[in-house]
Amino acid sequence: MTVKKETGKSAMAITPVNEKVIFEFSAPEAREVSLTGDFNGWDTRANTMKKTRNGLWKATLLLAPGRFEYRFVADGQWENDPSCYCCVPNPFGSKNCVRTVK
Repeated sequence: MTVKKETGKSAMAITPVNEKVIFEFSAPEAREVSLTGDFNGWDTRANTMKKTRNGLWKATLLLAPGRFEYRFVADGQWENDPSCYCCVPNPFGSKNCVRTVK
């Protein structure tokens, strides 16, 4: 959403600022984890995550304000974010996690 601020005779558009959003998923035994959601067209290869020494996988995205549905794919298996408190049903009989960026 773009907000317009009136300044005299002309209107100046205020563009929303993208925010750094960190996603984390604990999967110490996984060989590969990716982050997928409506922010990347549910492309399982678009956002591969980096593994830390303690088995936590991380990805940081720049997202505009809004509501985003997402899931993780760990070694080919679709997984939900266990730290997510808001999930919604998806057309495949499971649930998607929801992250809201303000």
